[in-house]
Amino acid sequence: MTGMATRYLYLARHGEAEAEADSGGLTENGRRQAYLLGRRLREHPISAVHHGPLPRAVETARLVGEQLGDVPLQMAETAGDYVPHFPGRAELPTDCADTLLRFLEPCTAEERLQGPELARRALEAYTGPVAGDEDVHELVVTHNFLVAWLVRHAMAAPQWRWLGLNHGNASLTVIRYSPDRPVSVLVCNDMRHLPDELRWTGFPPGPRL
Repeated sequence: MTGMATRYLYLARHGEAEAEADSGGLTENGRRQAYLLGRRLREHPISAVHHGPLPRAVETARLVGEQLGDVPLQMAETAGDYVPHFPGRAELPTDCADTLLRFLEPCTAEERLQGPELARRALEAYTGPVAGDEDVHELVVTHNFLVAWLVRHAMAAPQWRWLGLNHGNASLTVIRYSPDRPVSVLVCNDMRHLPDELRWTGFPPGPRL
């Protein structure tokens, strides 16, 4: 009888991009970040790299994949850039509700419909223990919102709490899903594979520590 094994989910935000527009690829700094992330991950038994469809995620996944050897790259909409949950005012703390709702205001009706559905599918695809007797190590190269959504889910935090969780370009987050213990966020927004000048990109100017 097949048992259940542990999933190690590695999450990486794409490298620094040329522009915020969806058509933007990586800057030279972004390419260096992706290369160094790949070098770090060579020490781990990554069996698959999932990535979103936007150029900055595609290029990051390709550069990381070059360091991992014969590991398949798999594009998926569920690893894309979307808003995973649109909270109502009643869900939010009163002291920051206006700010958070203003942040989400520009989203279209289509985005408000598609984002939560993709987020639901992402939870089905990337979380939880796996069937079988061997542990699985998978990498998802994605965007800040999805990393935040999956960290929030792992911590059993309210759905709105993906807001305010920021991750630097090419930073690494690892979540462990074991069949016999609570979900563990092993590392979050880890940038130790990057030199100082490549850290904290992708953040607003204030929170660079």
